[in-house]
Amino acid sequence: MDSKVRQTAVLFMTVMVLMILGIVLYANWDVVERRFFSEESAQSAMEELETGQENDGTNIKRANGQVGDDLSGFMQDETFFNSKSTLDKYKSTGMANKLSIVVTSIEQDLRVQIVDNEGEPVTGQSFFITVEDNGEYKDLDQDGIVYIADLKPGDYYVSLNKISGYKVPDNPTKVRVKDKVEYVAINDISLLIKTEEEIDAELEDTAVNGAVEDADDTEQTAIRKDGSARFGIDVSKWNKEIDWDKVKKAGVEYAIIRVGYRGSSTGALVEDPYFEKNIRGAIASDVPVGVYFFTQATNEVEAVEEASMVIKLCQNYKLDYPVFIDTESAGGDGRADRLDAETRTLVCDAFCTTIKNAGFDAGVYASRNWLNEHLISKELEEHIIWLAEYREAPLYQGYYQMWQYSSNGSIDGIEGRVDLNLSYIEE
Repeated sequence: MDSKVRQTAVLFMTVMVLMILGIVLYANWDVVERRFFSEESAQSAMEELETGQENDGTNIKRANGQVGDDLSGFMQDETFFNSKSTLDKYKSTGMANKLSIVVTSIEQDLRVQIVDNEGEPVTGQSFFITVEDNGEYKDLDQDGIVYIADLKPGDYYVSLNKISGYKVPDNPTKVRVKDKVEYVAINDISLLIKTEEEIDAELEDTAVNGAVEDADDTEQTAIRKDGSARFGIDVSKWNKEIDWDKVKKAGVEYAIIRVGYRGSSTGALVEDPYFEKNIRGAIASDVPVGVYFFTQATNEVEAVEEASMVIKLCQNYKLDYPVFIDTESAGGDGRADRLDAETRTLVCDAFCTTIKNAGFDAGVYASRNWLNEHLISKELEEHIIWLAEYREAPLYQGYYQMWQYSSNGSIDGIEGRVDLNLSYIEE
């Protein structure tokens, strides 16, 4: 073969091989990029994070080869977490353990709540808080909350002390300590609300209905029709599962549903485990609703907390009936059982005023004996009074707009006993 022809053939074959290789690389570029460039890209991204460089989410080549603002793209790459160095570097930045503090004041006090980067309270750690010019305070019970009382009104700077394994805010938080309690809802109250899975419900939910002890043999246990009064029921977790369609068909014209309670031992704010199911079920079956909360508040500040919890949990529901504070004994050993009548009255008024300021109607639930002996009932008459007295006709001499006349009723759709009520509230 002529030498020129041979050279031309070799050159032609070389070009063909290179073209084929180019086509193969182009067709499989995502695989090549993951295999050879992912670690370098991740390294570059981490270096930018560590040096605090800003980006618009579109210019960094991420570890799975994705370019753009799809932050979940790495979930499609099974090899993403194979690089221990990348994960270790992410952890070393402290981003996964970044903390913040939420600081509020109700009346000459501060409540400092330590939360993670998702806004959830951080428990199980002995955090220290520094209040400028006042010293350090420790989270003694490791619940993620530091409460500081008896502070002079004014501006304060609050800092979370450094703690191993966490990244704390660099700058202090400024907060104004209020001179007097303001009856307005606390915005961050959700951080204090607990479920029954988080507490000892048997120890905490201990309300004792004093009206039962005062009942006589004239108590009516059937549905009553009393002029223009409307018939209704009140329910809580103790009534368990409820068939609200049957309840509606049985003639129930409204239901007062328990939102929750304050623990009689620890004072925890606890949502009734059936609250959401009950209020959704009642509304879906076209049963008008109101709500109540069992109080164990010992002062006005705690009453505002309780009202704030109710407002938070009811904000997405239409209430046709009032929000009531349920004040009764917790068995004699409850944290609020030994309050004097004046303090208990202030608690009820603070709760109701906070509820009203949020745009709801408000009232007080109590037995006849409780209204006569443990409250200054005349000072609460600007609120709706819900009387509990189990007899054919009440003996209570004061004003009331609702009457719980029995705790031994029977309603289709509810297993066991149920409380029965008449409402004289004008619609």
